[in-house]
Amino acid sequence: MKVLEISDLVAGYGRIRVLHGISFSVEEKSVAVLLGANGAGKTTTLRAISGMVKFKGRVLLDGKELRGLGPDGIARLGIAHGAEGRGTFADLTVEENLWVGAYRRHDKREIAADMEQMYDLFPRLHERRQQKAGSLSGGEQQMLAVGRALMLRPRVLLLDEPSLGLAPVIIDDLYGTLRRVNEELGTTMLIVEQNANLALEIADHAYVLASGTMSLSGPASEIASQDGIRAAYLGY
Repeated sequence: MKVLEISDLVAGYGRIRVLHGISFSVEEKSVAVLLGANGAGKTTTLRAISGMVKFKGRVLLDGKELRGLGPDGIARLGIAHGAEGRGTFADLTVEENLWVGAYRRHDKREIAADMEQMYDLFPRLHERRQQKAGSLSGGEQQMLAVGRALMLRPRVLLLDEPSLGLAPVIIDDLYGTLRRVNEELGTTMLIVEQNANLALEIADHAYVLASGTMSLSGPASEIASQDGIRAAYLGY
């Protein structure tokens, strides 16, 4: 079942067009990755889906049109966006940041249970739960950003460059947890990632953007296994 469907998506900033009519879909409970060089349009795609930039075309979540709803309305329908740069609330504690992630919900008992689940997924956050988010390491802030997004109980989790600026051991831990989240919680994910090799390991399906157009798509395992494709489109 397709939970997210994008058709003929055109978007940009002012007069600068970044996306030129891309189309793709994400299956429920799957992990899809969006790959491509810097400037290919990956971040703009996520911003369009989450209502941060205006677009033409269609974006459907469970068959419902998202165009014109705005970021808050789209979040209410179940799209959580972990933007590049993490965006934690530096002056709030770890626990307060997680509560902020659930601010649209009213089921306090289940919110508390989800909080414990986040601490199980990210034990470091439990250790730091009373610390200000601004005092955390880069890796801990990224864990917090993912945990906060999951507190929404999203239908689709959008993640923009989750490995950016992190040490290799932290990246391995983070992606191991993302795999757990997908397998145990059934969370559908669309991940933008510069580290193509890493992203393809966790993904079910991969899409490759080049200059705002969709240049390649297919099962992640197939794209990862073909040297010619990797060299031509992914640079490794």
